[in-house]
Amino acid sequence: MKLYITKLILGALFLLSTFASAQNISKNQFQVKGNCEMCKERIETTAIKAGAKSARYSIDSQTLTLETEENISPENILKKVAEAGHDNEKFKASAETYEKLPACCHYARDLQPTTATEKHENHSKNENEFYVKGNCGSCKARIEKAATDSGADFAEWDTEKQTVILKFDPAKTSADKILKKIADVGHDNEKFRAPDSVYKNLPDCCLYDREISLGEKNTKVHFEEGEKDDDKDPEDHSKHGNLEKNIEQINILGSKASTSISKKEAGLVFNIDKKELLKAACCNLSESFETNATVDVSFSNAVTGTKQLKMLGLDQKYTSLTRELLPEIRGLASAYGLNFIPGRWIESIQLTKGGSTVTNGYESITGQINTEFLKNAEKPETSLNLFADFNGRAEANITSVSKIDDKWSQTFLLHGNGTFGNTDMNDDGFLDRPKGTQLNTAYLLNYNDLEKSGFGSHFGINFIKDERTAGQIGFDKKISQDKQPLYGVGIDISRFQVWNKTGYVFKGKPYQSLGWMNQYTFHQQDSFFGLRNYSGKQQTYYSNLVFESILGNTNHKYKAGASFMYDGYDETYLTNHFKRNEIVPGIFAEYTLTGLKYTLVAGARADFHNLAGTQFTPRLNFKYDFTPQTILRLSAGRGFRTANVFAENQQYFASNRNIQILQNGGDIYGLKPEIAWNYGASLQQEFKLFGRKSTIMADFFRTDFQDQVLVDLDRSPQQLTFYNLDGKSFANSFQTQFDFTPFKNFDVRLAYKYYDVQADYLDGRREVPFMAKHRGFVNLAYSTNKNNVGGFWSFDTTMNVVGKQRLPNTFTNPAEFQLPMYSESYAVLNAQISRNFNKKLRGYLGGENLTSYYQKNAIVDFRNPFGNYFDGGMVYAPIMKANFYVGLDVTF
Repeated sequence: MKLYITKLILGALFLLSTFASAQNISKNQFQVKGNCEMCKERIETTAIKAGAKSARYSIDSQTLTLETEENISPENILKKVAEAGHDNEKFKASAETYEKLPACCHYARDLQPTTATEKHENHSKNENEFYVKGNCGSCKARIEKAATDSGADFAEWDTEKQTVILKFDPAKTSADKILKKIADVGHDNEKFRAPDSVYKNLPDCCLYDREISLGEKNTKVHFEEGEKDDDKDPEDHSKHGNLEKNIEQINILGSKASTSISKKEAGLVFNIDKKELLKAACCNLSESFETNATVDVSFSNAVTGTKQLKMLGLDQKYTSLTRELLPEIRGLASAYGLNFIPGRWIESIQLTKGGSTVTNGYESITGQINTEFLKNAEKPETSLNLFADFNGRAEANITSVSKIDDKWSQTFLLHGNGTFGNTDMNDDGFLDRPKGTQLNTAYLLNYNDLEKSGFGSHFGINFIKDERTAGQIGFDKKISQDKQPLYGVGIDISRFQVWNKTGYVFKGKPYQSLGWMNQYTFHQQDSFFGLRNYSGKQQTYYSNLVFESILGNTNHKYKAGASFMYDGYDETYLTNHFKRNEIVPGIFAEYTLTGLKYTLVAGARADFHNLAGTQFTPRLNFKYDFTPQTILRLSAGRGFRTANVFAENQQYFASNRNIQILQNGGDIYGLKPEIAWNYGASLQQEFKLFGRKSTIMADFFRTDFQDQVLVDLDRSPQQLTFYNLDGKSFANSFQTQFDFTPFKNFDVRLAYKYYDVQADYLDGRREVPFMAKHRGFVNLAYSTNKNNVGGFWSFDTTMNVVGKQRLPNTFTNPAEFQLPMYSESYAVLNAQISRNFNKKLRGYLGGENLTSYYQKNAIVDFRNPFGNYFDGGMVYAPIMKANFYVGLDVTF
């Protein structure tokens, strides 16, 4: 710790001294063109004769450093230098004088002299601001990276103004050198023109109009490939440091890819925008990944109706699920939390595959899925969504985003759903999905004064009431289970959250910021599964303080901070009562190194868990750009978590299985915390196919566990056993994905996934059940051209091919209640047709599981639900046949 503090102090002193020296130098350094030692001698001699006390010319940086008395004007000196034949930032030498210079002194005459400010299109441009052409977020990232790679301490490109603002030490680099590098990567500017070959190889979204005059408004500005409009977003990361992530997340504008891989991030990050969510029913977060190949969505449990996500071959509990970068679906919310985020509330999703940043906590093992709510709108907008399927499910959503004044804006979110029909497609007498209702409402308040005072803040409050009933058709929830012969399940959940994120950008230091996040969550569940009861209450307080700045220049960034997590759990299962408090203060630091072709992010955190002990969590992400189209990523990291064995395994409660916990001295249910290491590598290749951008991605990840809490379904069909791993447990995940556009408006996504997930159970190593080794994925999306009122048709279809899965051992059951060792392979087809009549009205019609493949034995011994062999948790495939739905979106 002492060493870390020493480094921080030294870094701060270095930054301060660098800044102070830059302030002194910049007043007396000027850009002057020259080639050789003869030029150097001529320039310095001329300056001295013109009254300079001293003059030092640098050929490498093309700068002249002057020391003058107060009564001597530097402009007069520069005028004399120009008269001697050398162009500079104030004056240009005459053609006749230039031609008389020796041949070795004939420099490239591409420096355009300006005064301290110049006017163009009514825009005042200062001396450190230069015109640079570009279109989109990818251009912004490329331009700013080229500038910092050339030695700029700070670079900010403005989309609307088409200018870049530079801050640099003239002793180390020059504006010419920086702008030359920017041109070399493909962007025309006021001093250099990009090579034609480089310009033509830019992505389609970056091909700006070369005929438009410099500084003239670019009508083709747009944002594609998941890049955000940083100039429109007041919380731009390049301008306001960590506030982009700590206050307001991504403001998405214009036309862009609905799902894309972020080229800027060192980690493998997928940006999913609400356009992608409109391709399917997407009634809640669990259905938001139906058209995404990275995340696997399990099928609804036959009794509880819940879906779960899987990533890298492992259950949802190993993925950090956040909302607004605050902890969201964890603890007691693990089983049903995906239903608590309505799809129409989502503005964007950021999916990180593998190890994520340490600033967001220690629980991420296989990755992070962050959801951002709607809160950005150029003008007030209110939307109504109505949805209904043909089997008795209906939903309504109202979202309203509006400005209060120039600094304040607000968002109202309202969701209600109900399932009323008795759906039983396999005629086993059990509902294929629960009946019930949910009321969900949220209010968001945003304050943004980052540009002036440097402050910004975001406040949110959310309340949910969810009630559902499942089991046999005819079961009456109002009558206690022991007084009726039908088997029933009742689940009632109440949830309340309030949160705030506040940030400050230091004046004059747009790269330095301080952000503070706080959230309180109350979650209560009361439920029964036949004659078994389970209830739980959770109270959570989370706080995270993050400081971000640079060391020397923006090529060296760092974050440091502290976090605090409190979880209070109170659970009852049957007659067993479990109560615990988890108190976890933590500290963390992260360093980002940006080079010409690489980005390295190294971070570590220490968390002092009152029950799990001190845990050290290092993480590393590395990105190398062989070319702008070929990107390699490597990652490694550690994570840990405490298992909530009851809340996370409720799908097995509707069975005859007795729960057994084999304790080993730990303090959480007698178990130790789960620890895992994750390693990954990915290769991304872009190329032109059919004259359009195509992408091939291949990645491999491995997860190794220590003290994993195993859920053993194989010891006996009548038992569910939990215990800590004694041996090895690992998950290997390989995925390759191919995205291309055969013709205009037609997008194709193909993917193949291979999983090898095994663990050492008490009786030997086995494949983890319900995990197919082989999976295939096809997504086709086509839309017609928009008409003059913004109307168009969209057609989307997705097919998932799922290979065979190992099923739990049931061989001790009677033959009629035994499951095979492996399931069948099957395919599921979803499709949707939508019609945008104009910009404000959209209707859609879709179908799910159009192949109508369903699991015929979803409930074992369904005729005798109170008997020894009843089991409603053995679900590996759809339990409903084809289901159709309709919907309507109206914007006011």
